[in-house]
Amino acid sequence: MQAPYGALGVPYQMQRLDEVNARTDLMTLAERDLDMLCEEIRGFLIEQVSKTGGHLASNLGVVELTVALHRVFDFQSDRLVFDVGHQSYVHKILTGRKAQFHTLRKLDGLSGYPSPKESDTDAFIAGHASNAISVALGMARARTQLGDDYQVVSLVGDGALTGGLSYEGLSNAGESGEPMIVVLNDNGMSITENVGGLARHLTRLRLRPSYNSLKRIYRAMTDKLPGGHGLYRVTHRAKTRLKNFLLKCSFFEELGFHYMGPVDGHNVSALTRTLTWAKNLGEPVLVHVTTTKGKGYLPSEREPKEYHGVGKFCPVEGLNGAASKTFSDVFGETMTAIGKEDTNILAITAAMQAGTGLTEFAEAFPDRFFDVGIAEGHAVTMAGGMAKQGLTPVFAVYASFLQRAYDMMLHDVALQNLHVVFAIDRAGLVGADGETHQGIFDVGFLCQIPNLKIYCPASFAELEEMLRRGALEDKGPIAVRYPRGGEGVYRESAGPEMASIVRAGRDLTLVTYGTMLNEVLGAADLLAENGMEAEVIKLNTIKPIDFDTIATSATRTGGLVIAEEQVQAGSVGAQVLAELAMRGTCPQKSLLLNLGDQFIPHGSPAELLERYGLNAAHIARSAHALR
Repeated sequence: MQAPYGALGVPYQMQRLDEVNARTDLMTLAERDLDMLCEEIRGFLIEQVSKTGGHLASNLGVVELTVALHRVFDFQSDRLVFDVGHQSYVHKILTGRKAQFHTLRKLDGLSGYPSPKESDTDAFIAGHASNAISVALGMARARTQLGDDYQVVSLVGDGALTGGLSYEGLSNAGESGEPMIVVLNDNGMSITENVGGLARHLTRLRLRPSYNSLKRIYRAMTDKLPGGHGLYRVTHRAKTRLKNFLLKCSFFEELGFHYMGPVDGHNVSALTRTLTWAKNLGEPVLVHVTTTKGKGYLPSEREPKEYHGVGKFCPVEGLNGAASKTFSDVFGETMTAIGKEDTNILAITAAMQAGTGLTEFAEAFPDRFFDVGIAEGHAVTMAGGMAKQGLTPVFAVYASFLQRAYDMMLHDVALQNLHVVFAIDRAGLVGADGETHQGIFDVGFLCQIPNLKIYCPASFAELEEMLRRGALEDKGPIAVRYPRGGEGVYRESAGPEMASIVRAGRDLTLVTYGTMLNEVLGAADLLAENGMEAEVIKLNTIKPIDFDTIATSATRTGGLVIAEEQVQAGSVGAQVLAELAMRGTCPQKSLLLNLGDQFIPHGSPAELLERYGLNAAHIARSAHALR
């Protein structure tokens, strides 16, 4: 195994990490060796992620915490539930997957998130935020119902506590009395700096004098006395009343949790003692741990936002070089431009300012930019309130995260036909983030929503034109969905029509939308080499759909193929074939090319398009078979 890298990107030899492949190995290490082990884990992370890409800063921040968790708990039987899962790499290293790390986020390799398919120590799939406390409570209640004996721990970042589901879980868990531990990893960051009242509350808690050491000593003393348990309960109640009278209790204690902390998240010994105490309490416990995101690698400590999710990089030089222009960049530039033209334009993000391209807008119009934290449902409903009072809010959100706000889109926006613009980034296959992040379900649920118009740009120029039209000219709810990354060979603009014929043909009709157009045009070229002229129709909107243009073409050519990066249920192709069948104009030779009825794993978009039959070569072969 190659030498890992230290804080400055300098290689060094591993000594302790080579010895650790399972918890039994970890438990044989003396306490004095744990700091060296943590340093080597950081070096290993820097080395591996620099080659594969992935979530670096969040994992560097939880090294000591993860080591302590594995020293106190046995996650073959105990359950560790991650929130989001960005910070699961160290857990994977300590549970026998170190040798596979060169496959991280690659096709058929290690997932970048917890995956029970990989290991029994991965208790639950994670990829979206704020669900871990609810999952952990469910597991704790299952343990009680079934009479089993194991510990349940959820590891939650402070950014996830901006999501409403976290509060629902906290409220019910505290009331339940179920023994479980919530470890709050408080680094003041989600991807960007955390916002809102909870972030301010945690800042106050960091400054609160800790009384847990005295509490531990007192309880240990009373346990040794005859009737000590009863004495402890009486004095604990009296102390609680006095403390409530004199001091403002923590938010978590009010919810029914035994609050412990703040604890230095980079001190393995202190963490181990605190987690052991929490384990023995037998009640809902919240352990508040303070960490530094990006710890141990100076570039990521200085710029944790930049090192949250990274591609390949040089460990010595860090991130450098100009990235290629993306649809997110074009969205951000266009938003800034139309923001100058219309002061009613507002931008909303759910902890994704940089990811959605809104940094420039936020700097230019700070009073018209709103980061609500990881709270997509709230963002949509707030946008509805803004629109009702005459403003034009634009909510920039990843396709997979918009799933969480479906009810709000229906009830709080579309029902009143309010002019809210949804800028849906990462539509279609996103690649290495895998099954929790693929944007392959939004077409099905968006097309169900009355009053909603859905634009699908296939080029940067179209994104600019469609966003302008949707924000400045259209009325009612508007969605503009576009992919991760850059544009392909198609760089034109189709204009305002619902559909356009971008290539004329007589033998077959190919229909698609968005950047899938590039693969379909490639397929048309391959078919032409075999003497088959395909007509290519690009749908500029998928709600409404221009059924007339498709029907006319398919009737003339006698064959119809519809290709899209979506699951089949609710797909545009399914809608088209249903409509043509009702009209009695559906061609006998027709084929839907899509992702079927399944979740799609991680891998590069090109690899996934090939595997699932959606690249140019596969589309051409499938179309040729219709002849």
